[in-house]
Amino acid sequence: MSRSEEFEELRSLLFSIAYRILGSVAEAEDAVQETWLRYEGSPTQPTSTKAFLSAVVTRVSIDVLRSARRRRETYVGQWFPEPLLTDPYDDPARSAELADSLSMAALLLLERLTPLERAVFVLREVFGFGFPEVAAAVGRSEAACRQLAVRARRHMADGRPRFAADRRERDELAARFFAAVRDGDLDRLRELLAADVEMVGDGGGKAPAFANSVVGADNVARVIAALYPALLRIDARIEPR
Repeated sequence: MSRSEEFEELRSLLFSIAYRILGSVAEAEDAVQETWLRYEGSPTQPTSTKAFLSAVVTRVSIDVLRSARRRRETYVGQWFPEPLLTDPYDDPARSAELADSLSMAALLLLERLTPLERAVFVLREVFGFGFPEVAAAVGRSEAACRQLAVRARRHMADGRPRFAADRRERDELAARFFAAVRDGDLDRLRELLAADVEMVGDGGGKAPAFANSVVGADNVARVIAALYPALLRIDARIEPR
């Protein structure tokens, strides 16, 4: 099997690792491309192509994340991870961990971790890499990686809701909310929103974003009711995900 064929077999895994570390599809794709260039230019063939490429994409992603966080200090509005609707990587043995790590809630919690904590958590908790592999990927000792993993798990656990919402009730509430949005029903929107609700937006540098958040049920309801007709006029659509 050629190097390019080996790489293509692992591309979806490499992208999935990079995306969870970076929270950006474009940056993850760039990290995967840089990984290929380094692999193509390597004079020796690694014993384990998977371990080698996973380590390279992790190191590239850590460097990109550090640089991106410096850029985001001057970002207009609040930066959010870019939602990934379909994960190209599939591993039935870890389907629960993979799905959970793609939720917006999990991605926002990952944003609280340092780049090293995030990389260790992604490799260990999401993809199930052993600590020797994790240590080789991030360039730290196994003992240091175990400490990083403990800290990362604690930060993630501290940020999660104390109680899990019933999926059926959650879906019903979401359906009522989207129906109120479509109808422009200001009164129903006010009823559905928490009194201290805060609305923030991220245009990704491609569309206007809120410079400041909108706070309070009445204010947020009015903004939503005003925005939806404007979105319809430019053929935008709202889809629950």
